[in-house]
Amino acid sequence: MVLPLVSLCAKEVVSDHSSSPNWLSWVPRELYRNLLEAAFTSCRPLAVGELVQRWPERTLRVGGRRKAGQNPPNRLCIQALLLAVVRGLSDQRCALQVLDLCGLQGEEGGMGDPMGGWSLTVALCTMVVQAKAGAQRVQRRERERERKRVLAMEREKDIVKRERGQRKTRVEGKEQGGEEASTDTGELGRNERERVGSSGIPGEEEQIKGVRRRMEMERNRESTVAGSRKESEEIDPDGDVVMHVRADLFVNARSWERVRVALGTVGPLKLQCRYLRVEELSVSSIRTLLDLLPHQSLLGVDVRYSSLGVAGLAQLLPQLSTFPALNSLRLHYCNLDFRRDQPGQEEALREMSLGLAQLQQLRRLSLTALRLPGHLRMLLSSLSQPLEILELPYLSLSPADLAYLSCSQHASTLQQLDLSENRLDENTLPSVRRLLSQASGSLQHLTLSGCGLTDGLLGTLLPSLGCCRALKSLGLALNPLSMAGLLDLVRTAVRMPSLRQLLYPNPLEDYQPGLPDLPSSAQLLDWPLDEPVEIHATSSQLNRVLTESGRSDLFLTCDLLNYDKDLVD
Repeated sequence: MVLPLVSLCAKEVVSDHSSSPNWLSWVPRELYRNLLEAAFTSCRPLAVGELVQRWPERTLRVGGRRKAGQNPPNRLCIQALLLAVVRGLSDQRCALQVLDLCGLQGEEGGMGDPMGGWSLTVALCTMVVQAKAGAQRVQRRERERERKRVLAMEREKDIVKRERGQRKTRVEGKEQGGEEASTDTGELGRNERERVGSSGIPGEEEQIKGVRRRMEMERNRESTVAGSRKESEEIDPDGDVVMHVRADLFVNARSWERVRVALGTVGPLKLQCRYLRVEELSVSSIRTLLDLLPHQSLLGVDVRYSSLGVAGLAQLLPQLSTFPALNSLRLHYCNLDFRRDQPGQEEALREMSLGLAQLQQLRRLSLTALRLPGHLRMLLSSLSQPLEILELPYLSLSPADLAYLSCSQHASTLQQLDLSENRLDENTLPSVRRLLSQASGSLQHLTLSGCGLTDGLLGTLLPSLGCCRALKSLGLALNPLSMAGLLDLVRTAVRMPSLRQLLYPNPLEDYQPGLPDLPSSAQLLDWPLDEPVEIHATSSQLNRVLTESGRSDLFLTCDLLNYDKDLVD
């Protein structure tokens, strides 16, 4: 990739930190963005800090969707950015009011030492608390200066009062000397007044009036400021906020207390959350976090490895309905095992269905390993709007569930569907084909990994897959296909013009001997593969099909761990 001339120059400028005092003083504000991007790309944390501390614009957005092959910013650069934000609060050159870090986090231990979601969340909470402490120190210094100024004025008043008393005593003593003394005193007084008037120095009455006037003006000013501050706080509850910080938060049991304190802190930085991901937290802890979040900014909630239970989720959903923009709910391994023999389960399931109905803007629903077979109709039919993303892996879907889904209001609007690890057979395949026919115009991402698709079942499904004209990615890993079935899959894939990625399973011929005739997905995942020579031969045959069809834009992979469907968007 050829970099533009501005990017090349920016990279050269930030490469030498010793020259930063020179170029920072004259660089125009239009080039700050290019310089910051170059500092992130070249891993120059000192340059990142100096640019952010004097950021000339109202908004700074770092993060978002990255291009293919682009690494997230380095951990040191992110730390330098956060420190510069706190320093910029007291820097008159910094105009920053909104800092958007949504999508900034990377995977822990990835290329370039990125900062993961948990580490970034902890760092943001520390930054919010530090900014509050810094603001309190500044306020204490200002109060101390004000106290000293008032004391100085009081001392000046006392001095004037003492001088007035001394003069009054001298005048009274001289009046006792009679008329002559009085005349002389009057003469002296007139002379004194003339002398004071001629020299321009005010008399004691004028001094006292001046001190009183200044103190009265000061009291009026303080009362006016206090009144306006109280009025502004009544109008704007965020009156003390200097900067709003938007981010995706990742909270678990270790960081919960720190996040709670930061969200409850009233100071110059206000933390806002776009997507909240929680792990291993109780229902009460999750509800506490939701109470502290600004309601207008939250778009999605992702709950993982938390023992919510059906009753716990039924309690959580009404609170989620108070977030008007919430459009994504993901529940992974939350122990929603439904048992008819337990009292109150049916009622709790109905309450959960009613709670989902209150999420008016919900467009994405992910339910992983919740073990609710036969209840998909009750859950999804209550939604007021059709879903665009539906992920149901490890859900033990029954034939009735798939039959309902193929005829539901959601079928024709689905853009992303994940049915991984739900066993498909002759009884459920007609519903799946009907579902694909309904979603053929909208479906962009489909995952059927680990569904037990044999050569025969896949052959029945391939015509329906070929009709999905908007499909960009297709995942079929961990299905027991032979080499012949795999070749049929690739020949169908190359005739789908919108398809860009295909995650295919290793054919049964590539495994070492001893594998069962119809292995499960767990057996295919654990069973050792044969020599690399055989795997390379499989890849060569598939690539030959691509070459013969002229589809150089279709990416084939069997790497389940590194497969990312989002790269095609």
